[in-house]
Amino acid sequence: MSSKTLDNLTGRWKFGLFLAASTALMWGVLPLALKGIMVTLDPMTTTFFRFFIAAALITPYLIFNKKLINRHKFRSLKLNLQFIAAGGLLIANYALYIFGLERTTAEAAQVMMQLAPVTLLLAGVVVFKERFSALQWCGFGIFVSGLLLFFSPRFASIFVALDDYGFGLLMLMTAACTWVGYAIIQKFLLRNFNAEETMLVFYWMGALAFLPFSSFDLLSELTEMQWCLLIFCGLNTLIAYGCFSEAMAHIEASRVSAVIASTPIITLSLVQFIPNLGIQAEILLPVTLLGATCVVIGSIITATMKN
Repeated sequence: MSSKTLDNLTGRWKFGLFLAASTALMWGVLPLALKGIMVTLDPMTTTFFRFFIAAALITPYLIFNKKLINRHKFRSLKLNLQFIAAGGLLIANYALYIFGLERTTAEAAQVMMQLAPVTLLLAGVVVFKERFSALQWCGFGIFVSGLLLFFSPRFASIFVALDDYGFGLLMLMTAACTWVGYAIIQKFLLRNFNAEETMLVFYWMGALAFLPFSSFDLLSELTEMQWCLLIFCGLNTLIAYGCFSEAMAHIEASRVSAVIASTPIITLSLVQFIPNLGIQAEILLPVTLLGATCVVIGSIITATMKN
């Protein structure tokens, strides 16, 4: 691949694919780590530490490297309102995701959260007047069919009893929608701020929002492994998003999206094939495996088959 064929990209496509794969792996492992922590800590405290660790690490980095170049723009009421709206949606996304994950399985959470990037592509048609090709519509149809197939053994939980699992799925679905709202507003904010500046604000907003609902009484009961998992979850956001942003500088966004679409398969493989994780696994049937495959393939087609 020649760098001349790439628009403002470095041409280091192998490194870009490595970074995208690293992002997918980080996000694939994340729900397993969260499940391990929530054996002891409640969801709100767990999420507080995710935000706080990320905020505590990114703040000195941005200050010492003088990357807060747009701080004077925080005087704008319009931009502050956009930050509040986007931050509120991101906080809702984290809360809904962690409570949905608590009630379901790691595999179910990752499959359902694929709804977020696919819905964002659809939102781009309405908000940003982007075009959606016939192949993308086909991919979207495959994606929706995959969701229905994957969760078909659980339809009674969702549509009849609405038990804990079904309610958890609804929370995950709503989490995906709130992320789309956040991502749209974030796109507007990036016209005035760099990505690091916006994430600094969002991390501190999240830490402050979850602090009043957190309980630190059980921290002493965490095992060494759980402490490692807690630190990993805080680092995960910084590292995964950092790899994601850097990958976009080396390869096309569609290729990054295609690699990241493999995240549910990574989670499913880790839970199903690594023994003694101590995590509840989704019951795998031929229809659920077919559904997971269709979700991944549909996501890839929707992300890559643009005109």
